[in-house]
Formats: sequence, C-alpha cells, structure tokens
Amino acid sequence: MAEIEWRNLRADQLREKARDNAIVILPVASLEQHGPHLPVEVDSRLGEEIVARTGAKIAARGEPVVLLPVLWTGLSEHHMSFGGTITLDFPAFSAVIEGVVRSVVRHGFKRIVLLNAHGGNENALRTIVDELTPKLGVPLVQFTYWYPAAAAIAKILETQGGLTHACEAETSMMLAARPDLVARDRIPLAKSNAASHEMSGGIYRWRSIGSRSESGAMGNPEAATAEKGERLYEAISDVLAAKLCDRDMWDLPWDSTRLG
Repeated sequence: MAEIEWRNLRADQLREKARDNAIVILPVASLEQHGPHLPVEVDSRLGEEIVARTGAKIAARGEPVVLLPVLWTGLSEHHMSFGGTITLDFPAFSAVIEGVVRSVVRHGFKRIVLLNAHGGNENALRTIVDELTPKLGVPLVQFTYWYPAAAAIAKILETQGGLTHACEAETSMMLAARPDLVARDRIPLAKSNAASHEMSGGIYRWRSIGSRSESGAMGNPEAATAEKGERLYEAISDVLAAKLCDRDMWDLPWDSTRLG
C-alpha cells in the first residue's frame, strides 16, 4: 500500500496528495490517567490505531488519504486529581487545532477530519469547528469515534452498553495493541467505583472523574479480552471508513453563499 502517513511523506508527495483532493485526518486525543491498570497514553494509543486502520481501509477503497500524527494532549482538567495527566486550557487547545488546520488548508487540502478519541474534547472541538469552518472557508468534519460506531461497539461488548473510560472496551483494545502495558493484576482495583447520581434531562455540570469514580475507571475492565479488542478495532474502522468515503457527506451544502 502507498504511504499515507503525513510524517513519512516528502513535501512534493504531499503537494500531489493535495492536488488529488486527499482526505486529511487529524487524531485528537489526550494524556491522562486511566485507572489503576492502564497507562496514561490510552486515548492517544487507541486514536492512532483506529486512524491507522481507518486510513488503510479508505485507501483500499481508492480514496486518497493522509494521516497526521496524533495530537497527544487535550482538555483533561477533570482527571488532574489522580495525577499523571497533562492538560491544556481551551485557548491553547483551540490555538493548536487552528494552527494545524490552517497549515493543512494553506497547502491546498479541502477535506479535513478531526477524529476525536477523548470525551473531554467533544464540546471544545464542536465549538472550534463552528468557528473555523466559516473562518477558513473549508467544511471541516469532526466526530468522536465511538458515536458513529456505537451500534457496532455494543454488539461486541458483553457487560457494557458502550465505551466509557478504562473500561471493558478500552482495556480490550489495549490488550490487543499493547498487552505489555496493561497491569492485569491491578484490574480488580478498578472495581472501587463510587456510586453517584448522574445528571440527565439536558442538565449539565462540570464534574471531576474523582467525584464519580474512586479508582479513576468507569465500566468493567474485568470483562476485557484481546480478542474483543481486535474485533472492536476492525468494527470501528469499518464504520468510519465507510462514512468518510461517503461522497454525499462531502458534497453536502454548508454555506448558503456557495449554493447554485
């Protein structure tokens, strides 16, 4: 397969990719605590793996694609009390995203995806896309990977309805990708979750993870297996590749001044 990683390509090759109207994917993640049994790089590691598999499947469909290196830190203030977390504030996070996207646009790329792998980035990324799309004149696509793939994920998990944090899903994917970084003997410590009332009905309050879980994990990592992790990677990347290759999505009108 032809090289699709931005960092491995020469400038002339990237200029050719821009002329081919390649899809550019930026994985956006975090560096934060993941309970008593997982390393702090989980979101970045999973985001990279999902983007690599998705990119390969996009290329196999005949679509030009380029994968940027993962943005390894994001908005993780809610994890700071456990230690090990590196967080940005919103102005810094927004400025970094804008700098990367602006650079890509200046090189002639027009199909740009912000593929998020950390829940704490969601609100910020949507605001950033709302700001940058009219500002740069490019219809950016942004999503958090477990939402479009929610149905596929639910079919694989046995004890959870979806992906949470340091849970059955994330632990399974780490067991598939880097089993050496999973402290299996410490997985039972993740059961020390504090029961807490969750907000609902459209009501929102900022809450630290420590106020919701004594262990820093949410979900059931004891049900994790490497086999589930591999199935999750494949199912998620199948869904994402299909959606990003959908011509109707890219052709969807977004600016009333450009209609007609």
